[in-house]
Amino acid sequence: MTDLAPQAAPQSAAESVADAGAGRSRWSAEEWRRRVELAACYRLIARYGLTDLVYTHISARVPGRHDQFLINGYGLLFEEITASSLVKIDLEGKPVEDSNWDVNPAGFTIHSAVHQVRHDAECVVHTHTVAGMAVAAQQEGLLPLNQMSMQFHGRLAYHDYEGIALDLDERGRLQRDLGDQPCMILRNHGLLTVGSSVAEGFSLMYYLNKACELQVAALAGGRPVTLPAPEVCAHAAAQFDVGTPTAGQLEWRALLRRLDREEPDYKS
Repeated sequence: MTDLAPQAAPQSAAESVADAGAGRSRWSAEEWRRRVELAACYRLIARYGLTDLVYTHISARVPGRHDQFLINGYGLLFEEITASSLVKIDLEGKPVEDSNWDVNPAGFTIHSAVHQVRHDAECVVHTHTVAGMAVAAQQEGLLPLNQMSMQFHGRLAYHDYEGIALDLDERGRLQRDLGDQPCMILRNHGLLTVGSSVAEGFSLMYYLNKACELQVAALAGGRPVTLPAPEVCAHAAAQFDVGTPTAGQLEWRALLRRLDREEPDYKS
C-alpha cells in the first residue's frame, strides 16, 4: 500500500552507501550519533517486519534544532539505510544539504506536523503494519484486551482518515488530534508513535504493534472477550510508568548489540 510513487529514479542504494566514507566528518558529533541511532531504528523496524517496502517513515530531530529533522531517502529499503544516507530537511520539506534522494511528500506532511509543535518529539515512527492497519479499521480502536495493550490506556490518540497525506492543511488537524499523547492510531491508515528518544520511539511502536497483533488474534478466535474495568486499566498503565522508567533504553542497548554483530554497516 503506497503513499505516493517516486517522482524520479534516484541514485542506487549501492552508489549512495559508497559515499558513506566521507560522511562522518560532514556533521557534528551529536548529529552523527543521532544519525546512527536513526539508522539503527530503520534496521530494527525492517528486522521485525514492520515495513511497507520503501514506504512509511521514521524521523528524528537534528540535535539542537527545532526546525530540521532527518528522514529516509525515498526509494531505499529500510534494511539499506545507513547513518550517512539519511536526508536532512526543514519544516517546509526542503533539503538543507545535498542528497542523492528525494523525500516522500506524504511522509513529510505527517512528520513535519509533529515536529512543528511537539518539541519533545525527538523521534516519530509511522508504520503500515497489517495488524496496525487492521485495528485502525476497527470502530472501537485498541481494546484493553491484555497487559501489553494496557500500556497505552489513556495515552492513545486517534486521527480520522482524510486520504493520502499530501494536503499540508491536514497538519493542523493531526496536531490537534495528537495533542500531547505519545501514540496515535491513524484510522484506516496505520500507527504513529512519538519518542523523547529514538529508543523510546521504537519501543512504543514495537509494543503498540504487538498489542494490535494480539487484538487481531483474540478477535479472530470468534469467542467473547473479557475487558478489565477502567480502574484496572488505569492501574496497569501507571504500573508501566513505575516498572519501565528507562523509556526503551534497556531493550535498545540489547538490540544495538545485535545490530553491531549482524548488521554493523548501519553505522556507515
